Amino acid sequence: MRDKSLAFRINNIVTDFFTKGHPRTIKAKKNIAFSFVLKTINIATGLLLVPLVLNYLGQTRYGIWLTLASIVTWFNFFDVGLGNGLRNKLSESLARGKNELSRKYVSTTYAVITIISVIFLSVVLILNAFLDWSVLLNTTNVPEDKLNILAFVVFGFFAFRFISKLIGSVLLAYQKPAMNDLINTTGKVLILIIIYVLSNRTKSSLLYVGITYSATPVFAFILFSIILFSKSFKQIAPSVKYVDFSLFKDLFNLGGKFFIIQIAAVILYSSDNFIITQLFSPAEVAPYQIANRYFGIILMGFGILVAPFWSAITEAYTKGEMTWIKNSVKKLVQLWGLAFLALIIMLVLSDEVYHLWIGDKVLIPFELSAAWAFFVGIQTLNTIFVQVINGTGKVKLQMIIGIGGAIINIPLSILLAKYFNMGPTGVIGATIIGQIIALFFIIIQYKKIINEQAYGIWAK
Repeated sequence: MRDKSLAFRINNIVTDFFTKGHPRTIKAKKNIAFSFVLKTINIATGLLLVPLVLNYLGQTRYGIWLTLASIVTWFNFFDVGLGNGLRNKLSESLARGKNELSRKYVSTTYAVITIISVIFLSVVLILNAFLDWSVLLNTTNVPEDKLNILAFVVFGFFAFRFISKLIGSVLLAYQKPAMNDLINTTGKVLILIIIYVLSNRTKSSLLYVGITYSATPVFAFILFSIILFSKSFKQIAPSVKYVDFSLFKDLFNLGGKFFIIQIAAVILYSSDNFIITQLFSPAEVAPYQIANRYFGIILMGFGILVAPFWSAITEAYTKGEMTWIKNSVKKLVQLWGLAFLALIIMLVLSDEVYHLWIGDKVLIPFELSAAWAFFVGIQTLNTIFVQVINGTGKVKLQMIIGIGGAIINIPLSILLAKYFNMGPTGVIGATIIGQIIALFFIIIQYKKIINEQAYGIWAK
């Protein structure tokens, strides 16, 4: 009887958790629960891929691949912020029940991104014939002609991914981040399967790894796009008939600010591998990124909690429901405290975990692990308040802070890494300094917005 009674109480607690509260909160809880399962699979897959690809390529070639992959991410800003602009504008139009306008936003964004992708791919095709990738990647380990082929393949699929990943912005606008996670997790699991087969059936090949990592996500995005736009999102499916370039200004007014923020984020977060490669060697990228992947588990896990709130906050802010926003942020900050405690435990156990995970092939200094743990702690706290500001669309201050951080990041990274002899730890140290400064101003802006006291730069 006790077992049945306990099971009954647990069932009631779980049922109440997912059925009681504000409808927006209930939707967020369901998305968080589903995303947690998917992100767990995603994280596990990512962790398994590290030793698998490391063993398949070796440390130097693995470092080359990580550096090239990070260079590709520099070009994420080529969507000129339209993905995030679509997310906010679509959320607003859906909240107001304007389905035809919603379809125009979707169709126009797809049209503009397609044009940009064609231009991007054409430029890459021309430039790739003149670039010396062996110099850019600081290596003689791989012949120059093979690096050029690899670069073209990776950038080529990146152009197609540019278009196909827009389905993610649509899902986020509908407050369905879990479905977006499902697409990403499907792609990641397929990559794991393919790399496993390659490692057992073929000799080490950077080209095979590049094709696998580049083509597989595109396949997943296209597959889900076809399914969703033919069923659940049929009423807003992109169509040439609904393309309205006059809406570009509307999308770009907000998206342009996100565009600049994206450029700053690329410099802050995606230039590290390139800096380390140039200052030291591609081999030094491996321990840097392994520490990143380890502590990044918390960043990904916390991302599950905050992901539903951007578009939910857009809806709440549009309707003037400030109390809901305040309560949501308060709960997220409390959860951040638990996340920070988890980071401390992970740091204490880091050496043992590295040994079990990748063996003794790569040495990861404790100071590098400590720096990554601290960075993730600051970044997760920052994410809470950035979600609110992004949801309200008042991102001009964030844009200015991002520009300032981007300007100082590279020289500060070089200064700390090379002239203060901190090595790769100095590179992430520079990013930490930028994040602390940003967090200070972002919290002030959040308080002003939520208390309806934001004026001037704080309200733009």
